[in-house]
Amino acid sequence: MKTILVPTDFSDQATYALDMAADIARKSNAQVQLLNVVEAPHGSSFSALGEVSMPDASDNLYFVRLIEAAKKKFDEMAVEGKYSDIKLEGLVEVGHPFEHISRSIAEHEVDLVVIGTRGSSGLEEIFVGSNTEKVVRRVDCPVLSVKSPVSTDSIKDIAFATNFRDDYSKLIEQLVKLQKVFDATIHLVSINTPSNFENDRYYKQAMKKFAEEYKLENYTMNVYNDDPEEDGIIYFAEDIDADMIALGTHGRTGISRLLSGSIAEDVVNHAKRPVWTFKL
Repeated sequence: MKTILVPTDFSDQATYALDMAADIARKSNAQVQLLNVVEAPHGSSFSALGEVSMPDASDNLYFVRLIEAAKKKFDEMAVEGKYSDIKLEGLVEVGHPFEHISRSIAEHEVDLVVIGTRGSSGLEEIFVGSNTEKVVRRVDCPVLSVKSPVSTDSIKDIAFATNFRDDYSKLIEQLVKLQKVFDATIHLVSINTPSNFENDRYYKQAMKKFAEEYKLENYTMNVYNDDPEEDGIIYFAEDIDADMIALGTHGRTGISRLLSGSIAEDVVNHAKRPVWTFKL
């Protein structure tokens, strides 16, 4: 792992993400790229929490001041005691948050995005976290969503939800890298729902084949009965006291996303622990 991207609005959640990224950087000798995006008038400024209204501005002076303030904060963070031992670079851009996040991932060959987010429920989900959800759904590198302070030293158990039917080759490659950074155990779990019920024998055979195919080490095999699937993932992680949840996302957009929903986005929204996702 060489480069970790942290989109930031300098909020508490963004700071939690930066602290975790810094910990991972220390363990993997990676550099951390901070990105702050200021949007145009009448749009919305990027927030680790989602998109929020921005004060009206009639001239460029307002944006110049925002950019200068962000650069000053980056300079202060670079010499701050808890980040002085890592390579930390700050970048301020003007435009659309997701476009700049995508561009930074490509230009800097980002290996991991660590992003702060806030839990939400009900109608609040419509308005909160849209930038985080776009990142989870659409970028081509792993994304680690963080809601609260987390020490990487405490991450020893990762709940990895899988259906054993998709192509997980790229995902497993990335997940194993993270497993080695944390020296953690992966707990394979398949959520057995009434609409897609399979007996335990099927799952045990499928898990064994899966683990052998991808040469997994230090793992357990589990089946959890619940409905819907996203609740099962969250409750399984709670029951085993997992330190992190990992799962793949299909990156659906438009009508297909509206019709099928997104398990990954729901888990990111509702889980209390960090959630690592990768687009299949």
